[in-house]
Amino acid sequence: MKVQPSKTSAGTVASEEKSQLATYKKMPIVAERGEGVWLYSDDGQKYLDLYGGHAVAGTGHSHPHVVAAIVEQADKLLFYSNLVHSEVRARAAEKLVSIAPQPLTKVFFCNSGTEANENAMRMARLASGRENVITFSGGFHGRTADAISATFLGKYRELGKPNVPGHLQAEFGDIESVRKVADETVAAIMLEPIQSMAGVRTARPEFFSELRKVCDSLGIALIYDEVQTGVGRTGEWFFAGSEAGGGIVPDVISLAKALGSGIPVGACLVSEKIAAHIKENDLGTTFGGGMIAMAAVNATLEAIENDSMLENVKEVEAHLRNRIGEIAQVTQVRGLGFLLGLEFAGQTAPIHKGLLERNVITGTSSDPNVLRLLPPLCLRASDIDLFVDELKAVIANLGSQREA
Repeated sequence: MKVQPSKTSAGTVASEEKSQLATYKKMPIVAERGEGVWLYSDDGQKYLDLYGGHAVAGTGHSHPHVVAAIVEQADKLLFYSNLVHSEVRARAAEKLVSIAPQPLTKVFFCNSGTEANENAMRMARLASGRENVITFSGGFHGRTADAISATFLGKYRELGKPNVPGHLQAEFGDIESVRKVADETVAAIMLEPIQSMAGVRTARPEFFSELRKVCDSLGIALIYDEVQTGVGRTGEWFFAGSEAGGGIVPDVISLAKALGSGIPVGACLVSEKIAAHIKENDLGTTFGGGMIAMAAVNATLEAIENDSMLENVKEVEAHLRNRIGEIAQVTQVRGLGFLLGLEFAGQTAPIHKGLLERNVITGTSSDPNVLRLLPPLCLRASDIDLFVDELKAVIANLGSQREA
């Protein structure tokens, strides 16, 4: 049954549309509160959230451990900049480095994924004295000037014109295309190890191994944009070092999204080889490393550990793949962990709309045949069963409409 907005909801929608600059095409939901994998609207509707607000709600909506840590820190000190030392920042840095694969031993905190990517490229340029950066077809790295210039997905690079110079394109998964443009002018090769917005595109482990060889032979820094794949989403803390990536560890990992469970925070994990070239005042940030954000990072990582979320991701992914096999219209399940793309034989827009009308939130992608799932890491097998039942109902209803 299609949800009709209440008068209160309609008023909120009208007020926001009047005063806020239009960015996204919004869902007809006025979000009021959340709990775990559930989002509640102001008119009492309950939505199964398999999108997590752009993959941000990693620990689930308003995880009590994260909320308590934020409240406790807010009562002490909301913010002071990196001009002072901070116990909560020290703990966040130590914790993040402790779960990072070697040789990533330093962390730089900022505010978002696009900032993390901008600073990752800057560090590579500072370390090498070179200017060029290779990124890939289908990759998305953010909307600020350098990051959007590194984005070779759809219209985004056009939106960022005039583009920052020094960006070269290769084909994702094709090592020969990398070799054609990689030379001694290249500071870094940066990629999303799973291309989310492009339709959850993956590459073979050998591709990452060969990338590492190319970088090592030419003195190029390897950067993984793990803004979406990081912080447990693949069932490991990071794609870096995983079996799916051939065990390869880059020189820099950029993070954001789920890192703060909804509090804006970004980070770069950096190898000693790169860090040795970074001097005071080479990088800077006013709000990066702020106390509220650091409390959220600590609590997020603790919640993932305490609730065994990494193990849960692997178990529930296996259950989803098994259940999706019941739906003939799904031709392939792409991705890993809780970054999954369901490829359909036809376009997914009617399915996405039908699921939303049945109170299930999913994501679209630049591939019109791929529906994206980026749920909280606390999603359970029973939630998957509900999703599959609703998906079957939507497909059956669409079939009936075509026959009518």
